[in-house]
Amino acid sequence: SRPIASLTSPYTVDHYLEQIHPMLAAKNVRARVVEVIHETGDASTVVLRPNGAWSGFQPGQHVQFGIEVEGKRRIRCFSVSTSSAATGRGLDKLNRRRTFSVSVKAHPDGYVSQFLHRELTRGTLVYLSQAEGEFVLPKIVPDNLLLMSGGSGITPVMSMLRTLRDTKHRGQVTFLHYARSRDDEMFTAELDELTTALPNIQVTRIYTRQPAPGAELKGRFHIDHLKHLGIDPTETLTYVCGPAGLIATVRDTYEEIGAADQLRMEYFKVPSVDLDAAEATGTLTFDDAKLSADNTGATILEQAEAAGLKPEFGCRMGVCNTCAIKKNTGAVRHIISGEICANTDETIKICVNVPIGDVAVAL
Repeated sequence: SRPIASLTSPYTVDHYLEQIHPMLAAKNVRARVVEVIHETGDASTVVLRPNGAWSGFQPGQHVQFGIEVEGKRRIRCFSVSTSSAATGRGLDKLNRRRTFSVSVKAHPDGYVSQFLHRELTRGTLVYLSQAEGEFVLPKIVPDNLLLMSGGSGITPVMSMLRTLRDTKHRGQVTFLHYARSRDDEMFTAELDELTTALPNIQVTRIYTRQPAPGAELKGRFHIDHLKHLGIDPTETLTYVCGPAGLIATVRDTYEEIGAADQLRMEYFKVPSVDLDAAEATGTLTFDDAKLSADNTGATILEQAEAAGLKPEFGCRMGVCNTCAIKKNTGAVRHIISGEICANTDETIKICVNVPIGDVAVAL
């Protein structure tokens, strides 16, 4: 309330509550690690028990996940992989007192994911955001649904699949997952069980490097895979999450056959930037810092860091909005969608935008 806030100023109520116990908070979400489950050699699931500030999640959403290491808090975005359904009671809209999980693949250059996989222990305090993201199932799930994923992009899709299973969804659900091999695949035992346990859920996995003996479907995504599974993309709501290459191929395929309105997409890795692109010209100006530098073609975040600035960031892949700042002048290109924005005084996410020519930002 405002009276309480005025009494605690200049600090927040949570500042004082945390002095009593780190899990006490009026607004800030905290969680304790209950268990760390190693899914594969480089992927783990972290089971978390949140405090009372947690408002729950919808399957497909992500959280900003922060841990303190050597006195420094590091934040990244990870997808929730748990079912949002309460046993026997349908969807639990609050799911405050229950545990939930995030599942993460440890990337070679990912400090937080590597720490989570190799060093995170039970009882560790984790700093969380509320669940975020629009990559969620509709309130009324259609009778025909296609869930598609590649690599660690399986995590938000797995949350959807588990929720549909636990809420006893009666429609036909097809789950199509691409992995390098069975050893690289997350949730293998559960996917094996789902393959045979539920008649209305069809689970198909395609291993791109080590195909299973006798596998009918091989290679990377192709429209023939959907035809083989009896799926008409023009009449099937489709969710796909994975690397940029998979997303681009699926998106182009759906556009070519007139099914783009049926497709919902979520990236889990930002595509690399072509530093030799023709538009890597001009000067990038950081107005607040009164600094300028030649445009290298890298993202504005990377160029700011190279210039010695320390802008705030979270996921570094255009999801969490932590790095959003105002672009004062100039044009930028979004490295995922390719969209070019040239409006004055517009807010952009500097982790996924590169300058085109002369650009000035409020940083």
